[in-house]
Order: sequence, then C-alpha cells, then structure tokens
Amino acid sequence: MTNVMLDPEVPTPRAAVLDDAHLGDIKGALGTIRLDDDTPRHGLSARLRTLLAVIGPGLIVMVGDNDAGAFATYGQAGQNYGTHLLWTLLLLVPVLYVNQEMVLRLGAVTGVGHARLILERFGRFWGAFSVIDLLLLNALTLVTEFIGITLAAGYLGLPKALAVVLAAAVIIASAFTGSFRRFERIAIALCAGSLLLVPVYFLIHPSATRMARDLVVPNLPGGAGQLSTVMLLIIGIVGTTVAPWQLFFQQSYVIDKRITPRFMAYEKVDLWIGIVVVVVGAAAMTGFTAAAFAGTDGFGQFTDAAGIAHGLAAKAGELAGVLFAIALLDASIIGAFAVSLSTAYAVGDVLGVKHSLHRGVGGAKGFYAVYAGLVTVAATIVLIPGSPLGLLTEGVQTLAGVLLPSASVFLLLLCNDKDVLGPWVNGPRTNAFTAAVVGVLVTLSVVLTAAVLFPDISADTILTVMAVCGVLGVSAAGYSFVRRRTGTEKDRIDRTGRENWRMPPLETLARPTVSTAYRIGMGALRGYLLVAMVLVVVKIVQVALNH
Repeated sequence: MTNVMLDPEVPTPRAAVLDDAHLGDIKGALGTIRLDDDTPRHGLSARLRTLLAVIGPGLIVMVGDNDAGAFATYGQAGQNYGTHLLWTLLLLVPVLYVNQEMVLRLGAVTGVGHARLILERFGRFWGAFSVIDLLLLNALTLVTEFIGITLAAGYLGLPKALAVVLAAAVIIASAFTGSFRRFERIAIALCAGSLLLVPVYFLIHPSATRMARDLVVPNLPGGAGQLSTVMLLIIGIVGTTVAPWQLFFQQSYVIDKRITPRFMAYEKVDLWIGIVVVVVGAAAMTGFTAAAFAGTDGFGQFTDAAGIAHGLAAKAGELAGVLFAIALLDASIIGAFAVSLSTAYAVGDVLGVKHSLHRGVGGAKGFYAVYAGLVTVAATIVLIPGSPLGLLTEGVQTLAGVLLPSASVFLLLLCNDKDVLGPWVNGPRTNAFTAAVVGVLVTLSVVLTAAVLFPDISADTILTVMAVCGVLGVSAAGYSFVRRRTGTEKDRIDRTGRENWRMPPLETLARPTVSTAYRIGMGALRGYLLVAMVLVVVKIVQVALNH
C-alpha cells in the first residue's frame, strides 16, 4: 500500500470511523482543543494546556485497574507475605506501558475499536469470541466491584443494599449525561479520590527502607513448601494489573475523546501518569497492610478488604480504617465505570451501532442499554441472598488468566499489520519485548488454569509447566529470528509522513496473508482457549454444587 503525504492544513479523512460522534473537537475534562487548531505547541505553558486537555484515557484506565479486586490482591500479598512481593510491581511497569501504548496507537491511528479490528482482520469466530468472552468476564468483574462496595459500606456502618443501589445509580447516571466532558470530569475526580491511600500510608508509616529493598530485590517467601501458593498469588497480581478489559477500554476511549496521532506524545505522558499512580497505590497498599499486620495474629490470615480496614484501625486508629474503606468504595466505582464502558464500546463496535459518550441516550440507545444492563445485573447478583460471591471472584481471576494471552496475541498481530497501522507498526525491539511478555502471560495462564482444575498442584508440577512453556517460547523466538533475517527489503518499515497517516476504510483493506505457521498457531490458541474455558466452567459448577 502506498502512503501519500498529506497537506497538514487539510484535515485528514477518517472514513474508517464507525461513529461520526468521534469526529470533532477534543473536549476533555480539563481543556478543549479545536479540530482546526494546528498551532505549534511551543513553550511550557502551551504544552501544559495541551496535556491537560488530552489527559484522561491513560489515567482512567490505570486507576480503574486499582479496583476492588486489586485491593484484595495487594492486601493479601501484604498481609500474608509482608513486602516480599513488591518486586513484581516494578516488573509490571514495562508490561503495562507496552501493552497500553499499543492500544493507544491503534485507537489514534485507526479510529476503530479493538473488537471491530479483531472481527475484520481475524474473522467472525474471533470477533464474536472477543466480544462474548469480554461480556462474560466483565459481568463477573462488575460483581467483584459491587462486592467491594458492600465491604466498604459494611465497615462504614452503611446499609449494604442501599449502598449498592446508590452506587449503581451513580455509575449509570454519570454516563447518561450525554456529555463526554461531564463524564470525564466525574471519572477524574474519582481518580483523585485514590490519593486517599497516601494519608493511610503515612498513618501506618511502614519501613521505607525495607520497601525500597523488596521493590528491587526479587524474593519468593515461604520456601519450597509454599512455592505453589506464592506463585498463584504472583499470577493473581499479574492478572489484576494487566486485564483484558483495559485493552478494549483505552482504545475506544481514545477514539471517543477524538485523539489523533498528532497528540500521541501527550497521550503517552497521560499513560505514564496513570502507571505511576497505579504502581504507587499498589505499593502503598502492600506496604501499609504488611506493617499493620506484622507481629499480629492476623499475619498470614487474609480474609477480605474489610479485614484489612479493621487491621489498619487497630494499628493506627479509626481514621486509617475509614480512609481505606472510602478509598475502596471510590476504587470500586471507578472500576465499574471503566469495565462497563469497555463492554458497551466493544458491543457497539461489532454490531455497528452508535456508541459514544458524546451522544445522549436517545442517540445511542443500544450503547447505553448495554452499559446500564451490565451494571444492573451485577448489582442485582450481589443483592441476592446466598449468592456464591467468593466463587464468582475466583471465576473472574481464572477466566481473566485464561483469556489474557489471546488478547495480547491479537494486540501484537494488529500492531504488526501494515495495512492497519502503516508507518505506525511495531519495530523489532517492541516486537521482541512484547513477544516475550506474551510468552510469560501464556505460561502464567496455563499454570493458573491447572491450579484451578487441580487445587493440590505441587511446586514441581508448576516448575515443569513453566519449563515446557519456556522451551516452546525459545523455539518460537528462534524461528521468528531466522525468518526475520531472511526477510526481503519490502519488510522494512517506512516511517515517512506518519503523523498524517490514518487507516483507510476497513472495507478497502486487503485481507491479511495467512501463513502455515499462522494457521497452526491460531488453531492451537483456539483449541487451548476452548478446552481451558470448558474445564474451568465445569470446575466452577462442581464447586458451586458441592457448596
């Protein structure tokens, strides 16, 4: 495909965009950029104003990731193992950035959501699979957000049913304003609420020296006898920090905010701000929970987030517990925002219906119906007496672990599709790092699936599974290296004029070339996903019946 240099004075056509509400001025929570504003950004003041207008997608997706499930996972790490697992957070920083930078690039360059790209470039099976699994997983994730709301309300002495109903009303009403800017202002205000973890940290004052050491020195606490338990918790930390819904949410939110490649650098800064906030929050939670329970009978006896609040209160007074509970409530609501929106965006993308926060309810009925329906169903499940909430939480973690590798594989393939990204495709270094990340995620997914199916799995079995996956990964990397070395001149990436390059309409793109290796790989992925999901569902049903 030939790339043509466009006159920067002429707006680039965005025929690939499915919803015309995605065209126009950037109307962010903290500023506006007109569509025809092509003024060069010189000077700190002009760049800061631009950043304030652009900021939002990266911050919201990252803070939304520190949701109710994250509070439980980081709290469990701190209460059961002190600060010994802090090093996992540092390792996740480049993973978070590379994954989210790729979907940011896809959104700004293509103007088409993640689910739609999967449908058009990989076929109906994978398009339907991506939406159905996202719908199922996000519905279960929303249940965990409302579980977090009930735990926070219970600690604060509020009626749980009333708290769930009010929270659901706030979550739905905030999106139903018909104004992208109003929604984003509410979301960013909730992001600011996550800073309540900072005073909790200083009330508990854990050892900064010990936290700094454990952040950079890898350690597996408990010895060989607890290796399998620790490994599963590490997988839980990865699963709660790198979730499939994040990919769908940020790509569609970038499009809905009308961000183009021209503002890519500012959006990357927004993403880095979000990553810093999420990692600092996770480290703070792990650190102050470890300090609160160190030397007490509660150490190693994690129950839930409410138990952490009580432990904090016992250590530093009631204020610490109250602030933590409010932060948990805040995190659950913003997590529900992001998870619901990611699903509504994906369904709108695949079905081709109007889907934008710039539209009122009357202008995008299907989009808002999916959003409100998910929230209502999740809230109702939590309010049903006797609901197996603990089992649902376990199901979320397991399904996320099973599905994450497939999401990462599609992301990597899309970012190497020259018809889709043109001069914005991945370079060799990004591909090498991302391929390694995908290999690790696949390995963790296999281990997690095996652990759910066989609860008594031994440390030796886990290490064997990891070794086999490692050998397969090295073999695949070697094949890819040899193939790249024998590549032709046409495989080289031409970055000329990329700031004005946009993806042409999807229907004009040539179908992707399918190699034998691609067919084998995708067939293996499909087989693994189907078998793993069936086995996990059967296992969950068996546990439910036994209960």
